[in-house]
This record gives sequence, structure tokens and C-alpha cells, in this order.
Amino acid sequence: MIEVLTGITLLLGGFFALVAGWGIVKLPDVLTRMHASTKAGTLGSMLTLTAAALAFGEMSVVMRCLIGVIFLLLTAPIAAHMIGRASARKQRFF
Repeated sequence: MIEVLTGITLLLGGFFALVAGWGIVKLPDVLTRMHASTKAGTLGSMLTLTAAALAFGEMSVVMRCLIGVIFLLLTAPIAAHMIGRASARKQRFF
């Protein structure tokens, strides 16, 4: 059962990472690209880390994956804010 759940979360994580990459390439402006990269990319990474935690099942691996997820949740909004701020400043000067 764990193998099936690991496979599903891994496939979903890969799908969301693919969607994030596709959004960065195809979306028209910086703010929508920023949204695609932070939201879908973070969700894809979180699902992949969850799959790794489920697959290994050891406490040390689970804790490292949990720390990685917390780090992503803390840094992704800050990175998105900085990208949006840099974009707004660039538009103001040019």
C-alpha cells in the first residue's frame, strides 16, 4: 500500500513540476510566471519530498523531508515577493 501511495505522490509531484515549468515558458507576463513557479513548483517539490519520506520510512529521512517542506513554505513566498518587486522596479525605470 505504501508503494502505491509513494507512486501516486511521485507522479503528482512530477506533474506539478511539469506544470510549473510549462507556466514559466508559456505565460505572458512576470506576475503570472511568478505565480506558476512558486505555487506549482512548491507543490511539486512538497509532493516529491513526501514520496521520499514515504518510500524510505526512516525517521531521519522523514525529518529531513519535513524540514525541506517547511523551508519551501517559508522561502517560496519571499522569493515570489522579491521577483514581483524587481519586476515593478524595472517597469518603473524603463
